[in-house]
Amino acid sequence: MSVVPAPRTRGAEAATGFGSEAAVDPRRLLPSPRRGDGGRPREGRPPARSAARRLLSSVSATDRAVLTLYLLTRIGIWATAYCTGWLFTGDGRAKEAPPLLSRWEQWDWSYFVRIAEYGYFGSPDGSDAAPQDNREAFFPGLPLLLRAVHTVVPDWTVAGLLISFVAGAVAVLALARTARLHLAEPAGTQAKGGSREGDAGERAVFFLLLSPCAVFLAVGYTEALFLALAMPAWLAAKKGRWPSAAVLACCATTVRISGLFLAAALAAEFLTSTAAAPASDRLRRLRVLPWLAVPALPALAYTWYLQARTGDWMAWKHAQERGWYRQFHSPWEAWQNTWDSAFSHTQTTGYALMFRAELVAMVLGLLVLARLLQRRRWPEAVYLALTLWALGTSYWYMSIPRATLLWWPLWIGLARWSLRRPWIRTAHLCVSAPLMTVFAVAFASGRWAG
Repeated sequence: MSVVPAPRTRGAEAATGFGSEAAVDPRRLLPSPRRGDGGRPREGRPPARSAARRLLSSVSATDRAVLTLYLLTRIGIWATAYCTGWLFTGDGRAKEAPPLLSRWEQWDWSYFVRIAEYGYFGSPDGSDAAPQDNREAFFPGLPLLLRAVHTVVPDWTVAGLLISFVAGAVAVLALARTARLHLAEPAGTQAKGGSREGDAGERAVFFLLLSPCAVFLAVGYTEALFLALAMPAWLAAKKGRWPSAAVLACCATTVRISGLFLAAALAAEFLTSTAAAPASDRLRRLRVLPWLAVPALPALAYTWYLQARTGDWMAWKHAQERGWYRQFHSPWEAWQNTWDSAFSHTQTTGYALMFRAELVAMVLGLLVLARLLQRRRWPEAVYLALTLWALGTSYWYMSIPRATLLWWPLWIGLARWSLRRPWIRTAHLCVSAPLMTVFAVAFASGRWAG
């Protein structure tokens, strides 16, 4: 550490015969560095590094913790997929594992690529006829985005993984902020080890990212993209920004039919918040009522498009029925058919295990719905009830465990519960993390995982 010479006094200046300006230390003419700059002047700092520092400083500590957890869990899932490729090659005498990217090209992914590359009615040979693969069952949001990203990223699989990676980061940040908003305490109150709001956000993301079906947030499926649109839409609605909420929900509807369930929840949130608002404010709120119809537009447009091409107004539903046995059945018939598939030894062991997971997920959903009704969380209850009705009235249950990723009231509720009972977090880690590995291995090895 250098020692700065003591400044001269006026008497010393006069004794040397030099003026006061000549006696000033040249280092004093440089601008004072800000605290934490390491003693370097601001003019010498590269603009890019300065912009990066400002960007990082705008991200809260909770957001950084959430993104760190997100990155670490992505590394874990990729490591699982890598090991799965070496352990389950399909050939017991294989000396080389299949390409790592092939581990992500499973099940529904082929539909999204086919739609993105050839459209709903095209094929590799250039013909344009009615498809026989039921690709109409998938909404166009993800394929359209996949096609756009593919113009920059030439590999379809990498493009899909990149979409899910970015969308997942947006989703977990929005989930954390939604949890903090739900569990906010009066200003100035602190929980042990930090703010209760921040801890709630981290915990909600923790429960989501270490849930059994979390692998589907990493693959090129619709869950991550839907959450990246639905969670900001819900957050905007809770803050009274209805036009933004409607536009985001509209984008979510292009991705999944669940966007309509989200729209219904937004309508319930609007009605309950308007009823609780002062009478003088209700008329102003009613002016944004038309925005609530915007999320239905993508579903209407897609229905019209399919009808124009096939002549069938119910083409989407009929594709679901042909490919996934989603004909309407009463809830008790669906339960019985799923129970028989899980326990009557009519299915292979892998499918039987997943049907058992479907039953567990349905029971969990009903418990969460009952809790929401008990707490009079009507908007969230509307969203979950419609989801369970849609999934629970097919021939049998299918993809309910995967749908739990979209049940943000579940993850926020677990975060709230674990704040009062910390052992809940440990129990979730011990039970759910091994199941997450099982589902990840099942998917990466080409087995049905929901």
